Amino acid sequence: MFLFLRSIQIEKAVAKKKHPIEALIEEGEHQQLDFKFEVNDSKKIARTLSAFANTDGGRLLIGVKDNGVITGIRSEEEYYMIEAASKMYTRPEVTFTATRWDIHGKTVLEIYIAPSSHKPYTALYKDDQYKAYIRVADENMLANEILLLAWKKQLDEKGILLRISKPVEKLLHYLEEHPHINLNRFCRIAHINYYTAKNILSDLMATHTLRYKVIDKHIVYERIG
Repeated sequence: MFLFLRSIQIEKAVAKKKHPIEALIEEGEHQQLDFKFEVNDSKKIARTLSAFANTDGGRLLIGVKDNGVITGIRSEEEYYMIEAASKMYTRPEVTFTATRWDIHGKTVLEIYIAPSSHKPYTALYKDDQYKAYIRVADENMLANEILLLAWKKQLDEKGILLRISKPVEKLLHYLEEHPHINLNRFCRIAHINYYTAKNILSDLMATHTLRYKVIDKHIVYERIG
């Protein structure tokens, strides 16, 4: 019995010594956590900065493989690649905080990006084009026109004039009986064109009546509350 209790005490002592970064790694990659073995392309990492800022914020752990194995960063160049991504390839500049962690003789660089209320943050897409990204599970994807419109309307100091029109009534009624709707479906049930549908959906998102979610890499809309 003494040996058994002694074993439990040792296990608890070991558990208490677990580094907070190791606890994070055990969660696996998700919407607010991304692992990078190394950073060798500032343009690509800029998309992750944009996605985190436009969604719920998040952390990059550099020096960690996709499977969670800590390899450590190999040089200070990793930090400068992130800095270049922020300063040169995001608009407006996505700010971040960086923390170096020494874990069992290896260094992990933690990059934290806070969620922003002044969206969108864009990143270089190709050539001289900049586009906004969102974070979905452990991937980045392009924000659509409706999200961009909603973000723009949220920043409008004049506010939003929302009319409860027939299409809006049909939309809200539909969402009473269905969990979500996409743009094409809304156009069909309300007998309206894409332009009108996009404006209505973005109005409802900007007023926090609807929110988006992603199903099979397609953006749909659902009621809040």
